[in-house]
Amino acid sequence: MPTIATWNVNSVKARLPGVLDWLKSFSPDVLLLQEIKCQDGDFPAFEFQAMGYEVAVHGQKSYNGVAILSRIGLKDVTIGLPEHDGPPQSRYIEATVGENWRVASIYLPNGNPVCDADGGDSEKFRYKLDWMDCLNAHAKRLIAADRPTILGGDYNVIPEPMDCYDPAVWAKDALMRIETRSRFHALLHQGWTDTVRALNPEPGLYSFWDYQAGAWSRNLGLRIDFLLASAEAADALLAAGIDRSPRGKEKASDHAPAWCRLAG
Repeated sequence: MPTIATWNVNSVKARLPGVLDWLKSFSPDVLLLQEIKCQDGDFPAFEFQAMGYEVAVHGQKSYNGVAILSRIGLKDVTIGLPEHDGPPQSRYIEATVGENWRVASIYLPNGNPVCDADGGDSEKFRYKLDWMDCLNAHAKRLIAADRPTILGGDYNVIPEPMDCYDPAVWAKDALMRIETRSRFHALLHQGWTDTVRALNPEPGLYSFWDYQAGAWSRNLGLRIDFLLASAEAADALLAAGIDRSPRGKEKASDHAPAWCRLAG
């Protein structure tokens, strides 16, 4: 009965005590990390290995970076998003865990500011959309492989108005622009299940709260972290949710971990 979680930790070295505490208390079998903000050699692998986790890292100095921690085996690691030929950024890592589960840790580009000085689409927004197109193409191949797969991570997408405390505030942001949302919905339509939403249909379910303007204390949140399951994985879904508790602690990441529990 594996439990898989995803968490944008906003610097693994800065948040290490909190991440280790959460691993001890929640004890997921697999943890997908994003925005680790360190190179491979600086990743605190020893601390996680001491807790029984194998580690795969795709790091980058000061920015981005993704990793997979697994205590049920870790092999066949793929670094980088296949066929993406844009500027290299450490945003995707994929591996096999357990007997045959395929998992990926994804840190999708933010895309802001949306517009350039001339009012057209900015380079950052175009990069986001191109990256999403490559992700969707690769996800389609994963669906065709007919094996249980989880695509987890910080997608920097607000799919629906209910995934945001105030849609009007975010309507023109890269996270909620129609170009972004349509690509995310196209991904779901391939056959991926949003595990947390499938079992938690209520509004007000968030995974991110900005550090500014008292967003956490006022619950001004967004749901932008997802665990998407292929049909084979969705058939095994037992439970899913977001653990808000780490967000309220000292020196917390601005994200909370999302998780799903699966049979098998």
